[in-house]
Formats: sequence, C-alpha cells, structure tokens
Amino acid sequence: MSENKVTVSSEDKNVKGSKMVKGRKSIAYLQKLKDEGKPIVQMCPFTRDQYWVMAAEMADCDICRLTTPGDNYSYDLEWNMKIAPWWISIMRRAAQRIHINYVMETPSFSSKERALANGSEYMFAGADSLLPMGINNETLKFMSDNFLVVFGHVGALSGWQTAAQGGYKRLGKTAEDAMKVFRMAYEYQENGMKAMSIELTPIEVTNAIAKKLRVPVIAIAAGGAADGSEMVDTDTFGMMPSPASHAKTYANFFEWAATAYAQWANDVRTGAYPEDQHGWHMDTAEFEKFMDEIEKI
Repeated sequence: MSENKVTVSSEDKNVKGSKMVKGRKSIAYLQKLKDEGKPIVQMCPFTRDQYWVMAAEMADCDICRLTTPGDNYSYDLEWNMKIAPWWISIMRRAAQRIHINYVMETPSFSSKERALANGSEYMFAGADSLLPMGINNETLKFMSDNFLVVFGHVGALSGWQTAAQGGYKRLGKTAEDAMKVFRMAYEYQENGMKAMSIELTPIEVTNAIAKKLRVPVIAIAAGGAADGSEMVDTDTFGMMPSPASHAKTYANFFEWAATAYAQWANDVRTGAYPEDQHGWHMDTAEFEKFMDEIEKI
C-alpha cells in the first residue's frame, strides 16, 4: 500500500479551494461602493490586450468590461465563445483584483441551460460577473437562482441589437420612453441582476434610475454620474477618428507610441542604439579561436 501513497508538496498544501483573491473587487465590493456613495470607475479595453487591463488595475479602476478579440475580427460567434474562457483567464492572470464583467455573446445564453453552462465556465475562468446584452427575465432569473452573477445593461444596446431601437441613438427623451428604460432596469433588478450599465439616456433619467434602484448603475454616454462611469479605451486614449460627444480624451496613444518608435528608429539609423552596454562580449581568447575557425571556411 505504501507504494501508492501520494506525497503532497508544501506548494500543494497552500492551494486554496476558492478562486477568489484577497482584495478582489467582487460584486459585494461594488455594492458597498454604491451604498457608501463612492463613485465606481469602469473601463472597457475594447479588445486591447491584457496590458491595458493591468494598467487600469494599477490605476485602481474598479471594473473591466471585457469582450473577446473576435468581436471585431471575426463573424464566427461560436469561435468567439470557444476562446472566451482562454481570453478571460489571460486577463485574470494579468490583473488579479479588478472586477471583470464579461460580455456574453447572444447564442451563449440562447437557452437557460446554455446560459448556465457558459456562464459557469466564464466565471470559472476568472470573470466576476456576466453581461448578457438584452437577456430576458426568465433566463436572468435562472442564472441568478443558480448563483451566477449577472451585471447587465439597459438603455441603448450594442451591435446588431440596436436595430430594435432604430439604431444606436439616445433613448428616454420623453417621460414615456424614460419609463420603458426604468421598467426594464427595475425588472432586471427584481429578477436577480446585481448591477447594470445604462447607456445613452438623459442626465436626469440616468441619475434618477440610479437613485431609485438598489443595485449599482454605471453610466456610459449617459451624462449623469449615476453610481459611476464607464469609458471605452479607444475614447480615453484618443484612438478614434473624432472624439465622441460623451467622451473625454486623457492621452493620445498613437502620438505617444509613434513618438517612442520614431526616437528608437532614429537612434538605430544614427548609430546611437545599440550602445556597448546593450550587449555583452565574448572572452577574447575564445573569440580568437572562433575567428581562426571561421577563416578556414
């Protein structure tokens, strides 16, 4: 029997049963911020890589609204869903504390059972919450009842789903339209949604809905502060042909990156780089042997 004894290393003994990391910005943390009246900061890397998310965490941003690279480079939704756990895990390894709110592709929650299966896999990979855009209340409740954390979206939807509202445009201009947004938000809350983004609604409507709901409400292109604000990295870093009306540019990525590349390229062309300190030398005797050998060829 002793031959089959399993030896547990000291490293293995330190493995935790929970996947949560101390200091991780869970949904409970976000709710606490709302309850205390502290603004929540949400960024969206918009298929930028893990270093953008890492930088956001270093800056103490609270939430990363994450999509897969395939959202912009592929029309194969099944492929997007297939790579989702890998992409989430890449971001989680880069940033341990930031709250990852993963945007689910519509086919991934086309049934209650599929929503539970895919959502579970995404959260196991490192997501803290799930964003199924335009989810129905029945599926939402099923996910919530099975302990998945849904951090959804109201107001203007994204992508092809904007067709139902006549395109990507401002909503809630009238009291009647504003009530439609509120009713959707309220029903979402009552069916288990733990937080939500609100998009393209008037400042007054944005703030009123955030105040009325128990859960955190994050504004994007919605003017009002609500319980916090979201901005997409392409706007934050001036990467769009022209800035959006709701956005504020804080840095120009292309200007910064192109300047760094140009300085490096100039150093290469003028001989300023590399310098002797950027390499290392062979032992003189060995180099002489090498040269003797190479001259024989």
